[in-house]
Amino acid sequence: MNEHRARSGRQARQAERANKGAKLGRPYITRNIPTYDIAGEEGLLRIEAAADRILAETGIEFRDDPIAIDHWRRAGASVDGLLVRFEPGMLREILKTAPSEFTQHARNPANSVRIGGKNVVFSPAYGSPFVMDLDRGRRFGTIEDFRNFIKLAQSSPNFHHSGGTICEPTDIPVNKRHLDMVMAHMELSDRPFMGSVTAEERSEDSIEMCRILFGRDFVDQNCVILGNVNVNSPLVWDGTMTRSLRAYARANQAAVIVPFILGGAMGPVTNAGAIAQSLAETMAGCALTQLERPGAPVIFGNFLSSMSLRSGSPTFGTPEPAIGSMIIGQLCRRLNLPLRCSGNFTTSKLPDAQAMMEGTMSMLAAIHCGANFILHSAGFLDGLLSMSYEKFMLDADLCGSLHSYLDGVVIDDNQLAVDAFAEVGPGNHFFGCAHTMANYETAFWDSELSDNEPFEKWEAAGSTDAATRANSLWKKRLAEFQAPSLDAGLRDGLTDFIAEKKQTMEDAWY
Repeated sequence: MNEHRARSGRQARQAERANKGAKLGRPYITRNIPTYDIAGEEGLLRIEAAADRILAETGIEFRDDPIAIDHWRRAGASVDGLLVRFEPGMLREILKTAPSEFTQHARNPANSVRIGGKNVVFSPAYGSPFVMDLDRGRRFGTIEDFRNFIKLAQSSPNFHHSGGTICEPTDIPVNKRHLDMVMAHMELSDRPFMGSVTAEERSEDSIEMCRILFGRDFVDQNCVILGNVNVNSPLVWDGTMTRSLRAYARANQAAVIVPFILGGAMGPVTNAGAIAQSLAETMAGCALTQLERPGAPVIFGNFLSSMSLRSGSPTFGTPEPAIGSMIIGQLCRRLNLPLRCSGNFTTSKLPDAQAMMEGTMSMLAAIHCGANFILHSAGFLDGLLSMSYEKFMLDADLCGSLHSYLDGVVIDDNQLAVDAFAEVGPGNHFFGCAHTMANYETAFWDSELSDNEPFEKWEAAGSTDAATRANSLWKKRLAEFQAPSLDAGLRDGLTDFIAEKKQTMEDAWY
């Protein structure tokens, strides 16, 4: 037999066993470990009271969206121009119509995800203007890069979601690129995805493309797309974001409501103060979706971060925001809403030890705080300014291990293995016993990138580090990628819609 074919067959069998062991390839994870609740009742009540004071005394500005102001006025809030103040308990009452759990449908029903409850969904990083790899370094992202990252996500069993703006395709005009991005998700992936939020009409275009793909009636009754919107912290909701979140809500699609608080810049340097601010800002955004359409799905989001107070530079993957996520999770569960929190954050400029240390700290925070939708699960580098091909693959490997971690420990007769002790006896090994032979294919998660060989064998094979192995793996994945089939009629309908939309506007590059 040809040596290459033998090696390929062996690697395929190893990958299959690894996927079985970690139960990879499932549409989403149902957690079997408890959340890590670090704050007691008194502490949670004090944070909620602080948020209520911020909302009632300082208030939040809603700029450039008269409809949002009208919603608040009708709901009974105190409106003074653009400033809106809320009586304690008002937003919590409005949020009672929001679902605690919902399904985001994929075009392949087997890949639909359940968001909320004990469910966990991994999605790639979002929003980087630059991309980087070990071969070409840091550069502006293109539509080719965008499509590449969708292919890498689709071809990995470690993710459950195609993501959104994985990187900015800067070679396409700003006012038209959302059409190509949404089309790439629909064409190259059969998992759920996110749409545009950079303007109300772009949000509506994203939703309209979903109506072509899924059917208008189905979209009206089911969530098929997410829109990730950010508060302009501190305490400002600008019209670009509120118009987009309302567009998603009135179409019965899910908005992900996310403050971006850099402690010491857009919020206090103290953790508890930033958490109270985050709670106030997020509740207001989530409640606005319910005023637009009661019962629309919404995700309570959080993005606590720190900064270097010596230089003013943002820092990511640090311990204070990570532990703050635990309390955010507790507060979100008290509101009975799905949670988006944290991710593989880092300020490292390379896929190195700093990147993985910071990323693991913030990713484990998301796991333990009870996050249901984990955006930025893979590829985040350079403080989110860059999407890294190698970091994407390393993070995918970490996501694979987290499948097993979230499964916890199963305790049954097979797992306790009492009969195996009787077979093996004292002083002997378990390597060839019946219990090992029956369970070896599913016993352990097996990394695609870690090197577990003896030093001499590793050295003889080239002494490669993890980033170099990740570089080889992403190239292999792209070379072997095959897109999931898409009905020709649906493809034509989407292509025609995009062509017609682009013909109606001149290119705009800002």
